[in-house]
Amino acid sequence: MKKTKMINSDMSRVIAQMGHFDKLSIGDAGMPVPMGTEKIDLAVDNGIPSFMQVLTNVLEELEVQRIYLAEEIKTENPKMLENIKELMPETPITFMPHSDMKQDLNNCHAFVRTGEMTPYSNIILESGVVF
Repeated sequence: MKKTKMINSDMSRVIAQMGHFDKLSIGDAGMPVPMGTEKIDLAVDNGIPSFMQVLTNVLEELEVQRIYLAEEIKTENPKMLENIKELMPETPITFMPHSDMKQDLNNCHAFVRTGEMTPYSNIILESGVVF
């Protein structure tokens, strides 16, 4: 059995296949996912698992060089923005309109759906390198 914190086989596979500048998205239960993007659905119930639980877990496995967030998170969910900044204080953030973020899911290896039920709790992680 795998020893690291990431035990979900689909998430582990996707992360293992990623290279520099590849993207992975994690989001709330309501984010629409394009037909061509793999959806890894972890949602079990309202808030289970939370966006922050899944993000924290993914960061155990994935080297991230930049994150993308919806511009709207600043006003519509400032607490989540604060949580993300606290978890990833050194990671550069690019803000974009939520509509653009939904379009950019077409460029992600996968979208991980959580049980999060707060607005604009979505992130795109851009893979870095460990060397």
